[in-house]
Formats: sequence, C-alpha cells, structure tokens
Amino acid sequence: MNRVTLVAAARSSALLDERFDDDRPLDGAGWHTVELAARALVPLGAAELRYCSPSPRSRATGTALGYAPMAQPALRDCDMGRWRGRTLAEVTACEPAAVDAWLADPWAAPHGGESLLAFITRIGGWLDTRPADDGSSILAVAEPAVVRAALVYALKAPPAAYWNIEVRPLSTVTLTGAARRWHLCLEAGAWSGPAAA
Repeated sequence: MNRVTLVAAARSSALLDERFDDDRPLDGAGWHTVELAARALVPLGAAELRYCSPSPRSRATGTALGYAPMAQPALRDCDMGRWRGRTLAEVTACEPAAVDAWLADPWAAPHGGESLLAFITRIGGWLDTRPADDGSSILAVAEPAVVRAALVYALKAPPAAYWNIEVRPLSTVTLTGAARRWHLCLEAGAWSGPAAA
C-alpha cells in the first residue's frame, strides 16, 4: 500500500486575481505563508519519492520547503486552452454561455483545452501508476486544482463534486492504497494555515 501526500502550492496571486492555468511565480504573501508553514510541512520531505507540478509556484513551494521535488508533466494544471492566463470574471464577461457549459458538463471543453473529466482522468492515471504495493511514501506539491482532481478520482466521486472541494494554499491531504483502490486518510495536522484571502 502506498501513501501519497499532496501539498497544495502556495499562492501566486490574490484570490480575485487567480487566473486559469496560471504560470506566475509565488507572490510576497505566498512566500510568507511558506515561511509560516515550514515547521509543520518540512518533515513531509522524508518521503522516499518527491514530486511537484511543473508550474513555477509548485516548484518554488517544494524547493522552499526543502523537498527537492522532481517535476511531473502529468501533474500540470488543467489545460484551459484560450482561457489560459485570464480570470473567471474576464472569461464570463466575454463568453458567458461557454462558461455555463464548462461548469455544467464535465465533458465540455469550450475553451479548446482539456475537459474536466479528461483532467480528472489524467491525474488519476498519475496516481495509479505510482510504484505498486511497495509501501512507498510519496509527496507531491501540486496546484490546488490537481489536488481537487485527485480527490474526486480517489473517492470515485461524480465529476461535479470537483466544484465542491475547496483546497487552500499549503493544505495537505493523504491518500493511501494503490491503483484504483485509493482511500482518503485524514490525520491531525500541525499546520492549519491562514484563512483564504
């Protein structure tokens, strides 16, 4: 049985300025929360295998916490096609019907990128290809969207559940198991983190 701990990357922008498939580096507040969380999160670096999403903020979070993670292309954020780099408010103002379709239908990809279902399946594929049944402890620093997708996949929840999961920066969650047999493991944690800004 494997143990996969997912750490949500620190933020790269204020909540209202979050952008689809954001590739900006950590902002000042993000660095500050990493410093606050370090004492609780650094011990997770004892995992035998340490990975991260290829985004600048995931890499920076992992490096700042001393994990020396290896970037995994499969852990990249959802491909948002032509919406990449734009805020939800900007896209909604220009393409309200497309946004409605994207939120309502997990197969829809009106932006020309990846559908929600394809994204969840990709993240699940990464989970399922971790070394099987060797008892490895695995750590991955990932975009909050990746953590949400992993939870939906692991729990075999309907894709619409994705929209009901809130993942705050530097929050952690652990999954135990192996391919297609994942369990959510909730433990007492030392890091509660700041409230979302």
